[in-house]
This record gives sequence, structure tokens and C-alpha cells, in this order.
Amino acid sequence: MDATQIDQVRRFNRTVTGRVGALHDQYLGRDRPIGEARLLWEIGEQGQDVRRLRERLGLDSGYVSRLLRSLEADGLVTVEPQPRDRRVRAVRLTDRGRAERAVLDGRSDELAGSLLEPLNTAQRARLVAAMAEVDRLLTAATVTLDSVDPDHPDAEHCLRSYFTELQDRFETGFDPARSLLPDAGELRPPHGLFLLARLHGEPVGCAGLKLPPGAPAEIKRMWVAPHARGLGLGRRFLTDLEARAARNGFDVLRLDTNKALGAAIGLYRSCGFQEVAAFNEEPYAHYWFGKRITVPPSE
Repeated sequence: MDATQIDQVRRFNRTVTGRVGALHDQYLGRDRPIGEARLLWEIGEQGQDVRRLRERLGLDSGYVSRLLRSLEADGLVTVEPQPRDRRVRAVRLTDRGRAERAVLDGRSDELAGSLLEPLNTAQRARLVAAMAEVDRLLTAATVTLDSVDPDHPDAEHCLRSYFTELQDRFETGFDPARSLLPDAGELRPPHGLFLLARLHGEPVGCAGLKLPPGAPAEIKRMWVAPHARGLGLGRRFLTDLEARAARNGFDVLRLDTNKALGAAIGLYRSCGFQEVAAFNEEPYAHYWFGKRITVPPSE
């Protein structure tokens, strides 16, 4: 990691935390720190599952519980078990909590305005554009990739979403029964694996890798949720799967795709995949790609 880059990130963090008032116990002039204020905003009008809230903010359960107890003691929230599953707790704003959230919302607008007000029109545009880029990149860095069983509920959610999208995008529609879908066993070690991408605990993408003996490794069912596109997840999936295939001793990686998926085709080519002769009878495929990969030296 470049030391100059690390120094710049730390300098940026110091500037932001100081400028937005994150160092004060009375954030935005209210009698509460930024953690409690942010929790009120995230709970929102509809309330939240406490577990999802914790995952979204990346906080441990003990800290979230302390914040919620403080807000509950102030009469701003209620925390109760869900009727259908009492192991799951839900938090909701009280009337007083909604009023406090509205005040914080207004003061947040004022703070944002105070950051822009001293700048001229061109500087404001540059700052807002830079903030949007930083937000996008930090969001991309927040995404986690984990190997899961293909029957995991989050994996099944991604595959259902993927098939629905293909049904809408393919000229002939998409019927999973006609496609050469790998069965779950082909995407479990040692025959393969299934990667799941999560953003704030929410599944936002998937990709499978077949590792068949005596044949090239093969990427299957790579998909990224529309709202998570632009974060570089497709390229990240390809890089990760290539490295995993190489570590398992494979020197060729291949995949097939449909002509309707133009962005994916462009991504494959930019990542070094080259068009090859058809290597299967996938009825929905128009292109077949392959790539030579480097097997790491044995230790």
C-alpha cells in the first residue's frame, strides 16, 4: 500500500470529521452525539429490524444496544420483538423521535449549505462532484465477497433476481429449465464455489465457479443488482474467481454469454477474455470466451 495515499486518506478523514462536527458530543447543536443522531436518521419513518440496522451501519450489537437504550430512555424510540418471530427486534420512532429527526434533518441541510456557501459556483460544482465520486468509491470498498452455499437464502435471492432480469432482456425470454444450469453440487467445494456480494448486509451480486476435473474452470451465473452497478463489482468478481481458479491449479478460465448483455461482453474483453469456439450447447449463448491464467508456483 502506498504510504502517500494512506497519508492523504488520513488527512481527508481529519478534515471531514472536524468540518461536519463529528468530534462534538452535541452533534448539530442537539444534546446527543453523532452516533445517536445517525441512528435516528437510519431508523426512518417506517422503522427498522435491529439486525439489519446493525449490518447497515457496520456496528457491533453491544454498541447498537447502548445507543438504542439511550434513545429509548429519552422517549425517542421503542424497541420490541417482532410478532412473527420474537427473536427479531424492531425499532420504531415515537412521535417525539420523529420530531427530533425532523430537527436533525433540517440542521443537516444547514450544515451542508455551510460547506458550500463560502465557495464560488465552479468550486461548489467541483466539491459536489468530488463528493459523489468519493461516496461511490467508499461504497464499493464496503462491499464484501463471501463464499456461500448455493442454497443459501441470499444466494437464491440473487439467482431469482438474475433469472427475472434475463427474462426481460433476452429476445426469447429466459427459461431456467432450458438453460445449462449447474446443479448446486457443481458450485460447492471441491467441485466449485459460489461467491456472494453483500452491501450493508444486503445481497447485491453473485458469481459461480465450476472446477471440473480434466476440463477448464468455468464462470457461471455472474450478476450484479442494478442499484449496485457502477461499483466495479463485475470486475472484482472476475479478478477474484480468476485467482481462485489459478490457486486450484487451473490455467484456463472460460464462460459463455448472450448478445443482449453488451456491458458484460465489454467487461470480459477488457479483462483479457478472448472469443473462442463454442464449448457447450447452451441455448441462450451467442458468445463463448476463454482466458489463459497463471497458476501460482507451488511452495
